[in-house]
Order: sequence, then C-alpha cells, then structure tokens
Amino acid sequence: MRKALLAAAAAVASAVVLAGCSSNTGDSSDAAADHNLSASISYAFWDVNQKPAMEALIKDFNKEYPNIKVTTQITPYQNYFTKLQTQGSSKTLPDVFWMNGPNFQLYASNGLLEPIGSGIDPSNYPKALDDLYSWEGKQYGAPKDFDTIGVYYNKAVFDKAGVAYPTADWTWDEFHQKAKQISDKLKAQGVYGVASGLSGGQEMYYNTILQAGGSIISDDGKKSGYDDPKSIKGLQFIRDLVADGSSPTPSQLSDTPQDQWFINSKSAMIWSGTWLNSELLASPIKNTIALAPLPKDERQATVIHGLANVVAKDSKNKSAAIAFQTYLAGKQAAETQAKMGAANPAFNGTQQAFVDTAPWDLNIFEKAAADYSFPYPISKNTAAWNKAENDLLPDAFSGKKPVEEVAKELAKQMNADLAKE
Repeated sequence: MRKALLAAAAAVASAVVLAGCSSNTGDSSDAAADHNLSASISYAFWDVNQKPAMEALIKDFNKEYPNIKVTTQITPYQNYFTKLQTQGSSKTLPDVFWMNGPNFQLYASNGLLEPIGSGIDPSNYPKALDDLYSWEGKQYGAPKDFDTIGVYYNKAVFDKAGVAYPTADWTWDEFHQKAKQISDKLKAQGVYGVASGLSGGQEMYYNTILQAGGSIISDDGKKSGYDDPKSIKGLQFIRDLVADGSSPTPSQLSDTPQDQWFINSKSAMIWSGTWLNSELLASPIKNTIALAPLPKDERQATVIHGLANVVAKDSKNKSAAIAFQTYLAGKQAAETQAKMGAANPAFNGTQQAFVDTAPWDLNIFEKAAADYSFPYPISKNTAAWNKAENDLLPDAFSGKKPVEEVAKELAKQMNADLAKE
C-alpha cells in the first residue's frame, strides 16, 4: 500500500522510547487451538474503508471462537504509529494490529511482537512478504495483503496521439519512446506521456533501481545501495523522463497529485498499485483504462509491499490473540477480503475475486508478485533514511543537481543512519 511510502516520521525517534518494553510470556500457539477460549481482545487498524470487511472477518471468526470478543480500534494513518509508539512504551499495545514494512523491524527488534504461531504456514504467501516480516530468523507478521506495481494506461490518450499500446515484454527504451511521443504530440493540450509519484520510492524509483540491477539497501540491511552505478542508472532514467518533457516536473507533481493527472487525462500512463483501483473505478476514464507490466531494463523487477497482522508480545490474552491472527492468516479470511474489494489478499490462490473487481487485467500484479518481486527495502529505523531520500532526491529529478552527485550524498547519509541502528 502507498501508506508504506509515508513511513511514520515518529519512528525516527521511537527506537529509544520502545526499547526494553517487552516481557517473555511463552508461546501460546497450542492454547490458541482451544475453540472454547473466553477472552476480550483489541484489533487495531487505520483504514476506515476496510472497516466493513474487518467486521465481517470478526463475525466469521466468532463462528469458530464464540467466546472471544474482538473490539476494533481505528486510528487515522497519520496518527497510527505515533499512538503505537506510546502504547509500546507503556506495554499497552493492541492485542492484534496492522503493521507495515517500514516500521516492522523497529517493533520486532525491541521485542514488542510475538512470533507467528504454528497454525500459520509461511508457504501460503509470496516469499518476499514473509521476508519483509521476518527478523533474526523468525517471522512475526502474518501477511494480510500486498501491492506490486504496474503501468496503468489510458487507451484513449494513446489513440489520440496515434501511439501503439504497451506490450507485455516492453523495455525502458520503448516506454520512454511512447511517453515522449505522447508528450510531443499532445503538448498543446497539456498532456504528458507519464505522471508518476516521485516522492517515496514504492511507485517508481525503487522499481527502476531494481530493474537496472541496483539495490536500495544491502541484503543484510547495513549498507546503502544508492552509490552503486546501477542504482544511479535507475534514478537517471526518471530524470531523463523529466528532462525531455515526457513527465511533469517534481514541482508540478507536488502541486497536482499524479492520480489527478491520470484521471483528468493529462497523462497517458501512471506507475501505481492496486490501491488506485477504487479511485479509477469511480473515474470518468474507467472504460478506457488498461494495465501493463512494468518495462524492464537489465531485468524485470517490482518492489512488493503488503500489510501484516501482528500480535503484541505483552498481550494479556495472547492465546486468543494468536487464535485471531491465525484466522486472519487463513484462506477464508483472504477470500472475504477479496470478495468485498477491501484489499488484494496475500494468501496464495485467493486473489481471483479481487481480480474480478476491475475490468483491467489485475492478474499482472499477481504474476509480478510470484515471478519478479523484491521485498520493500527496510531496516530497523527505515524512517531516518526515508527522510534523506525525500530531502535529497527531488534535486536529482528536477535537474538542480546531477543525479550521481545526489545519489552519492544520499548513500553517505543513509550509511550514517544505518550505522546508528
């Protein structure tokens, strides 16, 4: 989900606050199998639009565990992790709650999360998501949903410009060529070939870095990949789109969000994930939208991110919390989410109902997850170097500074942040 791009700024200072907050109460997985468990637990999440689906899941869960009362706690995303930080420091975290990739290691490394129980089989989810929610050899999060990235395009704009539609095996050169042709031919109407998010890496620049063969962070999470020549190439690709008018400038995209450029038919393409579906389905261009895989350079690649349900280590009703997490991790819960259009479920083989909610081919996202996805880049304190990305990269994309110079400065700052973890 795009919320991952906004990795809570509060996390920068929260490592010290959260440290030393946990207690070891033992594994309650076996007890969780007791369907006569009686307890009251809390379930925290941030998306009010998913409330109907979450309540449906609770109702179904209570058919199996009638004596476990689940109370929902909904906190807007902008306050969600700030609230969790306070709760973590006072050992009052919700029993079960949503977690995202950028914040996960902070909570896991400070002993605030319970490892998943034996009732959850990691092989039921894309490996990249299991990896995202693992810490020091243990998995703590049960994947709930996921997003990979594809290229939504407006066939009407392509037709107007007389440009052929994308193909499934297109390359960077072909993508750039189409974007430039559309921008040139429809310039008088203020239309660009592509308008995609340049603040936060999930939608675009994490993908181009990976496609060029580079990396954002090393596999061990200790070193920046931004000074790798291949990573620099991935950033340069985006700068080149802006430089020749194939894309609006970062300033223009700041003034008008990329979604609006696309929905208003002022851009022919947008790199995005399934979170855009509901907005597109309600848009005036619904019937002219199609979807293509991301173009490739050295390799085909997309970053994958998804939310997970986690259990608080200090839950006073841990057996009940594990029982609920285990239910949420199952096939039935995934299918309910999919049918209600709440999210693209992470459980393998349950996505078809979600795929059927849109007239464009959402199977592209499923194939990307299975065949060429890379875990969303994180560390123990992701927000620290996310801030450096957001502070420095706009100068590279706008042309204010050379891409290589900015990338090396970002690597230097990022390495300093990683050394503090």
